[in-house]
Amino acid sequence: MAGRPNDRRVTSGDVAREAGVSRATVSYVLNDHPHQTIPEATRRRVRDAATRLGYAPSAAARVLRTGRSDIVLGLLPDWPIQHVLGRLIQQLTNAFAEHELTFLVHSSAQPARPLREIWKTVTPAAVLALYDFPESEAEAMRTAGTEVVLAVHGSRERGLRPPLVSEEPIGAAQARYLADAHLRLGYAYPDLPRLDVLARPRLEGVRQVCAELGLPAPDVRTVPLEPDAAVEAVKAWLAAEPGVTGICAFNDDVAQSVLAALRSLGLSAPDDLAVIGVDDIPGSAMAQPPLTTVVRDIDAMARGLVRHVVDALDGKETPADSVEDSDSLRIHVRRSA
Repeated sequence: MAGRPNDRRVTSGDVAREAGVSRATVSYVLNDHPHQTIPEATRRRVRDAATRLGYAPSAAARVLRTGRSDIVLGLLPDWPIQHVLGRLIQQLTNAFAEHELTFLVHSSAQPARPLREIWKTVTPAAVLALYDFPESEAEAMRTAGTEVVLAVHGSRERGLRPPLVSEEPIGAAQARYLADAHLRLGYAYPDLPRLDVLARPRLEGVRQVCAELGLPAPDVRTVPLEPDAAVEAVKAWLAAEPGVTGICAFNDDVAQSVLAALRSLGLSAPDDLAVIGVDDIPGSAMAQPPLTTVVRDIDAMARGLVRHVVDALDGKETPADSVEDSDSLRIHVRRSA
């Protein structure tokens, strides 16, 4: 085997020397270039040489060859990366890989580099953001050569980017489940303003169902993730007129804070307050009592988002509505509601 220094990247020239062919032949073989009559034995020799040397085409060379980067830049807001968000990132990574695309994640949590520095550095084929950003930024990305710029939760800026994932159905599912047995609902809102992009539409879903069913508007209270602080919200719901008997919580963490507050007051769910969460995180089944929760099909959501990006990159018409369907939500019934 021809030697090469251990401290430099393997090049197509190394592969050519190892296989005893020209660099052009290496390029034709490894890129599956059409209209080239290269003997199968030569193709096999080139591939074997590339494998032995650990050759991988550079990203820059791939961009020159295909005219497009294989990177999809995922922009994360300053959210806690917990069970559901972590699973979504993993499923997006897997689904993009099936289309030979690399999902590169960047969090906006401080002291992160400014967004403009990131996309200028990696020149992605597409940007998939989990949060809203100015349309001027999106236009700058497109001008610089990024073909597709999508915001998962849409844009509040004149409705320029409709949401690909809707949160209202989650709140609606919670409210419909509780409305069968409860005449006044409360909403446990998170105390992290950066979660508003999720919390506001979920609350709107609860409000819409209450209005549809002729129930009073939900009694909205901010619930911190500390039981002592959550006690004040629980006391307010119990003292409300008419009384609140069912709570739609922003997610399972907030729901468990409500359950802990009930226990500290010597009360329990569902006898004193029924509670329903969202996400079915691993601890929900072990809560006291086990938590009833809305379950979202994260795998299907990821596949839908990836399909939307890939179709847009291929120049296909993409629908403006949500990538989720009506079967993407279900209620995991336990004992809290």
